[in-house]
Amino acid sequence: MLIKRKPQLTEADVTPEAIYQARRQFMKGAFMLGAGAMLPSGMVTAAPDNQDGSFHPQTPAWLKQQIQNSQSHEQLIKDKLTPYSTVTEYNNFYEFGFSKREPARLSGEFAPFPWQVEIAGEVAKPGHYHLEDLLKGIQLEERIYRLRCVEAWSMVIPWIGFPLASLLKRFEPTSRAKYVAFTTVVRPEQMPAQKSRFSTIKWPYVEGLRIDEAMHPLTLMAVGLYGKTLPNQNGAPFRLVVPWKYGFKSIKSIVKIELTEKQPPTTWSQIAPQEYGFYANVNPNVDHPRWTQKEERRLPSGLFKPNIIPTQLFNGYDEVASLYEGMDLSRNY
Repeated sequence: MLIKRKPQLTEADVTPEAIYQARRQFMKGAFMLGAGAMLPSGMVTAAPDNQDGSFHPQTPAWLKQQIQNSQSHEQLIKDKLTPYSTVTEYNNFYEFGFSKREPARLSGEFAPFPWQVEIAGEVAKPGHYHLEDLLKGIQLEERIYRLRCVEAWSMVIPWIGFPLASLLKRFEPTSRAKYVAFTTVVRPEQMPAQKSRFSTIKWPYVEGLRIDEAMHPLTLMAVGLYGKTLPNQNGAPFRLVVPWKYGFKSIKSIVKIELTEKQPPTTWSQIAPQEYGFYANVNPNVDHPRWTQKEERRLPSGLFKPNIIPTQLFNGYDEVASLYEGMDLSRNY
């Protein structure tokens, strides 16, 4: 998170509201709808026809095919999609820099293919697996999720991915598996902030979930957005998306998934535990110590035309409430 010394965050670097129209189409591209329309069953969102919306040049043919064959998930939300340009140009990915524009500007040398992920810990089938093997036999889905940053801005993004639960089950978690820990890749030669002497983050970036959170049907492993592969600045090629939690929980460019018996350390909880808890559930009733969480800026949002909306508990995903029954959410923030 970019820390700002203000009681309530404002958008210092205003994202221009570019003219934007995303195509919606049948899997063979026959029929198109506007970006704000809802996606009927059997259709997938395609990115704009420009170089920013194309597949990553290193994308293997098998992944292109899987993404192109992805299906729309039945769960839809009515929120208008955030423009592709905003999704890909306004990011927190601190391995590439601490301003919102640096990840898009400085991630061009990052090479997301080939990719391997280590599965470790309390599982019957640990090992190092190629991304192709992890996705083999997986039916990818397009899921339109809200993304709420702890900094009080938000987006609506059409991700391409699959439930994390389906991946974990393949490796047969043991009865001692209570948590799932995630680790981001360390490549200082391609991720300039990792070699900066001024960084306050101890690399690699790490995150974690309780096992029941990880197994919830909403928890997604994403390999694409807007019908294409993930751009480098958005966590290519393999990232987590947990839509009811603040964005820093959705760790990017994952190289290790470990099932553990004890709660794993997480990057921001280590840096500032009084501000960033392990759970990080979106909650308008629990303010950040330095700003309110009752409202958010839905991007794009202009300086003279701010798009301010109320924040919803669990980011509007009420189906996860049972996971926290009986918990004090102000203490377990």
